[in-house]
Amino acid sequence: MLLKRKPVLLIDDTDESKQAIEFLINNCIEYVELNIKKFEESCCGELPTTRAPSLFAPEGIFRDLEGIMKYASLGKQNYSPVSESAYW
Repeated sequence: MLLKRKPVLLIDDTDESKQAIEFLINNCIEYVELNIKKFEESCCGELPTTRAPSLFAPEGIFRDLEGIMKYASLGKQNYSPVSESAYW
């Protein structure tokens, strides 16, 4: 049985993050959500180099709403290269 990794969506409280969530839901893309603020409070402190929204997927890292929209279009093309991030 082949398991597919779900992308991880880093979000914050901005409108762009809310739009990214809505976009992924509307395109039936499964993902795991991680709010940067909750991560900072419960784990390791601030993530200074990470912008939200950002999507970490086996196909690569997609930043901002435009990048997430690009990721969705790759899925429609059955894009599935093997990359370093496929093994995290």
